[in-house]
Amino acid sequence: MKLLQALADGAVVAKRNLIKIKRVPDLLVFSTAAPIMFVLLFAYVFGGSIEIPGMDYREFLMAGIFAQTVLFGATITGSGLAEDMTKGIIDRFRSLPMARSAVLVGRTTSDLVNNALVIVIMMITGLIVGWRIHSSPLEALAGVALLLLFAYAFSWAMAWIGLLVRSPEVFNNASFIFIFPITYIANTFVQSDRLPPVLRHIAEWNPVSAVTLAARELFGNTSPLQTPPDVWPLQHPVLASLGWVVVFLLIFVPLANYQYKRAVAR
Repeated sequence: MKLLQALADGAVVAKRNLIKIKRVPDLLVFSTAAPIMFVLLFAYVFGGSIEIPGMDYREFLMAGIFAQTVLFGATITGSGLAEDMTKGIIDRFRSLPMARSAVLVGRTTSDLVNNALVIVIMMITGLIVGWRIHSSPLEALAGVALLLLFAYAFSWAMAWIGLLVRSPEVFNNASFIFIFPITYIANTFVQSDRLPPVLRHIAEWNPVSAVTLAARELFGNTSPLQTPPDVWPLQHPVLASLGWVVVFLLIFVPLANYQYKRAVAR
């Protein structure tokens, strides 16, 4: 009964956050502007100097852009919670007869919907610049679902950080410092075996590398000339990505809920 109540209350909070996107469409516009810029920049400026054996660089690129996009999209969860804490919205929620977990459930769910919209826009952009899906429709849908599932799990980590810092400005700086290296020290834009030895080992065990390679395989954007490194996460990227999803949820769902209880008790 409590679970159903929490889900119902979370749906109300999610609706409130989605209405905000409708009233302030700039949120969606600017969350897609940067990824589109990255697509154009890497495809037309750097793409000519980056060779991928057996395939066009643009097809190699798009899975990395998708992974980067959903990770940056997940930061909306943290910045939104930090903003709500600053403006006193959370205090208003406390006065309502609703489950405490509804705020976090609603926030992460609404940002999942936002990420889905952004991925659709990015896929259209990719098709325009020459990216193509070479797998079956079911495999392609599985690729999108895996990206969104990974983003949802990661958004709980961002929720915890957003409640920890309690300031949108601090959160934006902190999240950028964290997300920027994990999206670049990976196989998102170049093959990991081209990185220096230390960075290559980091990239091979980076969860972003696993989900990026999983998306490439599910979209059919791989080549027989490319052999993944001999490490388990990149030999089994789909399973590794699902494993990271479970790890993120097991760690950060309790942490985010605990931090929320501490924050509202101040």
